[in-house]
Amino acid sequence: MENIYAVIDVKAFYASFECIERNLDPFTTPLVVTDVARKEATIVLSVSPYLKAMGVPSRCRRADLPKNIPNMIYATPQMGKYVKCSAKIVSILLDFIAQDDIHVYSIDEAFLDVTDYLSLYNMTAFELAKKIMDDIYKELKLTATAGIGTNLFLSKVALDITAKHVATNIGYLDEEKFVKELSLHTPLTDFWQIGRGIARRLNKLGIYTLKDLREKD
Repeated sequence: MENIYAVIDVKAFYASFECIERNLDPFTTPLVVTDVARKEATIVLSVSPYLKAMGVPSRCRRADLPKNIPNMIYATPQMGKYVKCSAKIVSILLDFIAQDDIHVYSIDEAFLDVTDYLSLYNMTAFELAKKIMDDIYKELKLTATAGIGTNLFLSKVALDITAKHVATNIGYLDEEKFVKELSLHTPLTDFWQIGRGIARRLNKLGIYTLKDLREKD
């Protein structure tokens, strides 16, 4: 049987948490998480999905935030609360998946080996991911996204790229679909583990897409 993996991630975790704590909708609220007591050069930890949709980057300096957005809310980071919320998310995952099949990747993101659970629950990977996402929203009011793939890399790329463009917030990739749909995708930095430095070095070699990489001598 083919292995199936899923990655569950919360949209703009810090900013969404701050919105929910204020009884605000993260998708209609201009909120950024940053310490306004520090210098203008201070890094913004997170921006709400509303601001992301406007093109505001999730990681920038406070000085670089747009100045023309009315009613901007500046939330001071509350790391202790974020960690407690993260533990609640993991607790929800444990309702479905055994601890040995969960790898917590970051405070708001976890890899799941769902291979043996699909037959157990008589669900598809999509159905199981949606059930987990629905439970996260039901208990915490946080919107999650998911990537599903036939290996860890594909599940992460499905999360980071594919899930953003579908209404379900659930992306799926197998090897064939990956080659067919993403061979010409740019920029390379959208792909997991390809940072700006690696991308620059690849660009110097004339490599701008995965197709270029495959065809490189």
